[in-house]
Amino acid sequence: MLGTLNGALEVRQVKLAGDAIGARVEGINEVVNRIPVLTELKVHYTLTIPEESREVVDRALASHQSKCPSAQSLVGAVEVSWTADITEE
Repeated sequence: MLGTLNGALEVRQVKLAGDAIGARVEGINEVVNRIPVLTELKVHYTLTIPEESREVVDRALASHQSKCPSAQSLVGAVEVSWTADITEE
């Protein structure tokens, strides 16, 4: 999802340095029929963005999950959610 978000930002002319965009992911496993199964992924982004780009970044965040091949591959099997801490420069 991080790559999809970064691509969505670049298409919108918001180019971030490598240290200005990051993600931490937490996977939640549950035991189903005595087998550990991944049931949830929580993605937390950290972004440092140019001050004038907040509206564009918010739009990219709102739509990136639906365009992410990995997230779409998990639909129906793993719940995927995201949050973001955004700092404006």
